[in-house]
Amino acid sequence: MTKTLVIMAAGLGSRFGAGAGQKQITPVDDNGQLIIDYSAYDAWRAGFEKVVYVIKPESLEQFDKNIGSKVAKRMKVSYAFQELQSCLPEGFNVPEGRVKPWGTGHAALCSREFVEDGFVCINADDFYGKNAFEAAARFLDENKDESCHAMVAYELKNTMTPNGTVARGVCEVDAGGHLTAINERTKIEPMGDDARFTEDGVSYTFLKGSTPVSLNFWVFKHSIFDAMAEGFGTFISERMPLNPLKAEFYLPDVPNALIKRGAAEFKVLPTHEKWFGLTYLDDLPATKDGIRKEREIGLYPEKLW
Repeated sequence: MTKTLVIMAAGLGSRFGAGAGQKQITPVDDNGQLIIDYSAYDAWRAGFEKVVYVIKPESLEQFDKNIGSKVAKRMKVSYAFQELQSCLPEGFNVPEGRVKPWGTGHAALCSREFVEDGFVCINADDFYGKNAFEAAARFLDENKDESCHAMVAYELKNTMTPNGTVARGVCEVDAGGHLTAINERTKIEPMGDDARFTEDGVSYTFLKGSTPVSLNFWVFKHSIFDAMAEGFGTFISERMPLNPLKAEFYLPDVPNALIKRGAAEFKVLPTHEKWFGLTYLDDLPATKDGIRKEREIGLYPEKLW
């Protein structure tokens, strides 16, 4: 099996050359390395041989110069383009005035022609940690059932920021360690080691700090692409017309639909890794400090590539 890492980076890549203050391309260490560099490095040492960056075509030159060319020293690098016309159902045309991308589910689908076997799909601007990639690699090596996929779940308390609210996929997990549902909560705020979320800004629901949440770290078998294509087609015909300029097809929609109809199962791979990210620019000092500490204990070299 060729294990592949798919990184959804269309939003990140478009920011190169856009001027200062772009948090997704802000270095997180003294060597100018980005969070996306650490993800590729973690995947490489866990046994992944290939990385597919899903980007906008106009970003290719700058993205390859700043990111891909370095990673290509150790992994095979491919680029998939996420465009509005990519992977559209036959006979469908992009609505007039639509500029917004179709969403993370569509981004993942755009990588299809570059992926041969099982793969991991992640966001470009989240730091997931070494153990998450090791758990994903073990799962792909040990589980050959094409209808069995996985998701790395983080403890909510390890994914919070003191600088504002976060959006997380709150997971429901059965006694056997399988995902039964993901509920997207867009306004979660910390309460010590616990948290609470609101839908309306008035009423709040308590969440334990140990609650498992998704950060879009998916471990898929190749068969998932058929489900993605089907889900995207359903989105285009049913949901998109309700909001043609802004409706999005989200990646968690695919597992949720498969689970609901019993067509696949998703093993939850728990991790105690601490998330680092740049949800807010004020997160940068803590992210830099966290990564520096991991380098100091030997988890990462000074220069990744």
